[in-house]
Amino acid sequence: MERSEFKIEVCANSVESVKAAIEAGADRVELCAGMPEGGTTPSFGCIRAACGLEGLAINVIIRPRGGDFLYSQDEKEVMLEDIRAASEAGADGIVSGMLLADGQIDRDFLCRCIEAAYPLPFTFHRAFDMCRNPFEALEVLKENGCTRLLSSGMKNSALEGAALLRELVQASGDLIVMPGCGINAGNIRQIAALTGAREFHLSGRSRRESGMLFRNTEVSMGGTVKIEEYARDASDTGKIRQAMEALTRRDTQA
Repeated sequence: MERSEFKIEVCANSVESVKAAIEAGADRVELCAGMPEGGTTPSFGCIRAACGLEGLAINVIIRPRGGDFLYSQDEKEVMLEDIRAASEAGADGIVSGMLLADGQIDRDFLCRCIEAAYPLPFTFHRAFDMCRNPFEALEVLKENGCTRLLSSGMKNSALEGAALLRELVQASGDLIVMPGCGINAGNIRQIAALTGAREFHLSGRSRRESGMLFRNTEVSMGGTVKIEEYARDASDTGKIRQAMEALTRRDTQA
């Protein structure tokens, strides 16, 4: 596959990660916080700083919390305000998703979000993977002006969900179906072949050790939930490049 035939979106959790994506030659980032929760709305400062960089498009995820995608009226108002703030800060696109209690797309709120984001493109994220019927949901996204769908094919990884992703790609029309979740240099070529997709979402993360010399191991900022206090994850330029090189490699591997 030629480089011009595909696009790479990097899930970036910081300005540092955005810079790594730029250096690697990625096309776009999905800027988010809260990666262990599947991505939440980043801070306004992070959005402003990332949008001040040049070299790729910055799509901002709008998700007020982890957990399900059934939002209260208060949460919806927060999300609409965050969409407006991200747009004003210079975002190139908005990423969000919302469901009703019965597992269908919350069409009314989707339309409000797309309207608030206009004229920016709107990506519906992996809330899709928790919906009741993927093909009914796909039609809702197509009918209401979504630009792109990020999905793992309703499985824990895009490779596991490749069969459904292929069907979604074939039925998507002008909507771009972008596989995501678990994509790396070792499987991106196979996922491309199995799905027919031409845009791919990956984080390319690696662990960064803390620079703290003094470490208090008796306290956890997560309280009863054990988290790693003295390490963090960030996008890795080398891993992103390796994934891109895997797609452009000229050999007979599938």
